[in-house]
Amino acid sequence: MPLNLHASDIVILVLLVLVILVIISGVKTVPQGFNYTIERFGRFRKTLTPGLNFIIPFVDRVGHKMNMMEQVLDVPSQEIITRDNATVTVDGVTFYQVLDAARSAYEVMGLQNALLNLTMTNIRSVMGSMDLDMLLSHRDEINARILKVVDAAAEPWGIKITRIEIKDINPPRDLVDAMARQMKAERDKRAAILDAEGRRQAEILQAEGQKQAQILEAEGRREAAYRDAEARERQAEAEAKATQMVSEAIAHGDVQAINYFVASKYVEAFKELATSRNQKTLILPMEASSLLGSLAGIGEIAKETFGEGSVKQDRTGSGVPVTNTPRNDRQD
Repeated sequence: MPLNLHASDIVILVLLVLVILVIISGVKTVPQGFNYTIERFGRFRKTLTPGLNFIIPFVDRVGHKMNMMEQVLDVPSQEIITRDNATVTVDGVTFYQVLDAARSAYEVMGLQNALLNLTMTNIRSVMGSMDLDMLLSHRDEINARILKVVDAAAEPWGIKITRIEIKDINPPRDLVDAMARQMKAERDKRAAILDAEGRRQAEILQAEGQKQAQILEAEGRREAAYRDAEARERQAEAEAKATQMVSEAIAHGDVQAINYFVASKYVEAFKELATSRNQKTLILPMEASSLLGSLAGIGEIAKETFGEGSVKQDRTGSGVPVTNTPRNDRQD
């Protein structure tokens, strides 16, 4: 059955479609991690955040869709001349994040290209002011210095530089070989120094040990000399005391004491002759009988001391005194 549409119905239908299109054009959905800038008649008006947003159709429009997530920017290789005129090839990587979508969109033209050139320029400035040895051993310091400079320069653009890392530092091949030879020479030098220090320390310890041994030996000799002197002193005191006792005995008219003293010295003299190392033959003087007389005198002294019959001659007839224990007969 054909529909009969009047002109008024057609107008109403067209208006309804236009209203739907206007509503759809005025609704903007921003995904997570992005911010949209809104321009009205070509001028920035506001920033749309993630979620459902409304704008005025045909008046407002989306200017820039800015990625607010942290992004990575590769820094290509470039040659750098260090302070000591060494040429090295350096590349790196930059991490950045957009904090202000409006400033990032309208303060700089070509954001990534600007960040790339800024980073490469500051890498050359920072690394060119350092020696090659410092360049190879202070990579963390280089990263920190470049990050500080680039972050300060990118702050007006609403950008936060989170990290700048130097990936590779490649010196020329001949320079690497020279550095290897230098390192080997330095290690050989340190090894020689340590070896010399070890020998020196060993000699010092050995000298200290010898010194200590000599000190102990000297102290031992001093102690031995002290002991010998003390023994000689006591022997001299004993001889003096014996001489004094003999003198007192003579003063009391005891002639046998003189015989004992003379016989004792006489026997000691014969002992020295008999025990001499170079003495092979012992010749007794004619006065050897006086020695027997002296021994007889000693026997007389012993008789007087221990009583009659306590000293007897042995069966061979020698003058050696034999002491017997006195025997007492008990009378019933």
